[in-house]
Amino acid sequence: GRGWRREAAPSRMSAVPAPEWPRRCRQFCRYCVVGGGGVVVDMAVLHALVTGWGWPAVAGKLAAAQAALLNNFFWNDVWTFRGEGNASRAAGWRGRLGRLARFQAVCVAGIGLAAGTLHLLHGVWGWNLYLANLAAIGLATGWNFGLNAWLTWPARRRVESAPRAQP
Repeated sequence: GRGWRREAAPSRMSAVPAPEWPRRCRQFCRYCVVGGGGVVVDMAVLHALVTGWGWPAVAGKLAAAQAALLNNFFWNDVWTFRGEGNASRAAGWRGRLGRLARFQAVCVAGIGLAAGTLHLLHGVWGWNLYLANLAAIGLATGWNFGLNAWLTWPARRRVESAPRAQP
């Protein structure tokens, strides 16, 4: 007889797509850690420009966001999305500059969203500058992660092997 072991039925498919969401959840958590560092950069630059140098809040926000953007690109490229989009990584610095250009394009819209939110919350409604800035950053985070995961660091096609029959 067959004993207590049961053999797996032969599969017609040699591989099945791996689920995306666990990997994307890990990436989003890493993206948020990197973003936390970006918040520190953003707040420090905003404080220096607005309080120290007398810049208008929105102009300071635009410069602060750009400084944070460069910081975040580096850490997302080497940590958050490490191993994604390997075709572009093969190009070395050219690949990295291409990803930076895509990251910048996506984030420019996020910076515009954040600057508009800062203006509304701080300039129109009178919120505290730093609380308004934190809200603006939070709003732009979802936008930036979603589009960058799709355009800047597209997922490699991952597959899991189908279960093998035991001898």
